Amino acid sequence: MPTTLTRFASVTLMLGLAACSGSRHEATEKYYLVVTNGKLPYWQAAGAGFTQAARGLGVLAEMVGPDTYDVQAEAQAFRDAMAKKPTGILVSAADPGLMKDPIDSAIAQGILVITIDSDVPTSKRLTFIGTNNYQAGLMGGRVLVEQLHGKGEAVVFTMPGQVNLDERLQGYKNILADHPQIKITRIVDVKGQPTIAFDTTEEIVKSKKMPDAFVCLEATACQEVADVLDREKVDGKVIVAMDSDADTLNWIQKGKIAATIAQKPYTMAHFGTLVLDMLHHYKLPSLEGNWAQDTRSPLPVFIDTGATLIDKSNVDAFLKAQTPADGH
Repeated sequence: MPTTLTRFASVTLMLGLAACSGSRHEATEKYYLVVTNGKLPYWQAAGAGFTQAARGLGVLAEMVGPDTYDVQAEAQAFRDAMAKKPTGILVSAADPGLMKDPIDSAIAQGILVITIDSDVPTSKRLTFIGTNNYQAGLMGGRVLVEQLHGKGEAVVFTMPGQVNLDERLQGYKNILADHPQIKITRIVDVKGQPTIAFDTTEEIVKSKKMPDAFVCLEATACQEVADVLDREKVDGKVIVAMDSDADTLNWIQKGKIAATIAQKPYTMAHFGTLVLDMLHHYKLPSLEGNWAQDTRSPLPVFIDTGATLIDKSNVDAFLKAQTPADGH
């Protein structure tokens, strides 16, 4: 029997496909995708999915946000988009505390809001579309245990306070709770700056207090870690990365990064646009419902877009399987 989520996904996709002619859309129908650090390949992939979905629907679309990691600028970009009274907004919240009030304000004004990639679960957003980040952390934790043969020390690069990254870290910690001989000895806040990961790794190498492993919970840090270790000719260290940027995959092919967990930013933004469009044309009785607790809610609390573990055994097959950016 199909699950509720499967039925929801099928209906949404059918609605999106049926709308490809654009015949049911108004000329003023416009959606925004709000991100931080918009120059990252991760967000460029999401932007491609967003644009492709909007093109198929025959609606207007614009990705906005800062080109470098800046949570205040992202919150302002959201407020600026909201002021233009769009049909709907997709947003990945780098700082959930900053984004809660703007999201709630948009909902109060009748603007559809869906979070993708990083959630604001305390807000009135309609649903969250993205990776099951806790499960991604469990996946990475199992790789770490296997690679370290159950014993060693690890340094973690993350951005504390960002919901998706905190959930990944909790997944790692829960796996390591069953392997007490593996310790996380340091947690580094990279603050959205790859140079912090590079400089910290150089500092660690020079200190001669080398951990056995490096874990990265966001997209850019482990590329920098691998680069430093390669430059310094440090071998035998386990690196577990996140996401599927080209540099990360290259380091896997070279054997410097053991594995990475690939998300689907293109899918998050593409599918999120279809859901926004469906909710615009097939309106909810109210945008103010408590969807998380309503057992008859028309919306799921969370739509999991999936994650893939990539290592040297399947990196070439992964690259071969990728859909071009134009979706064809």
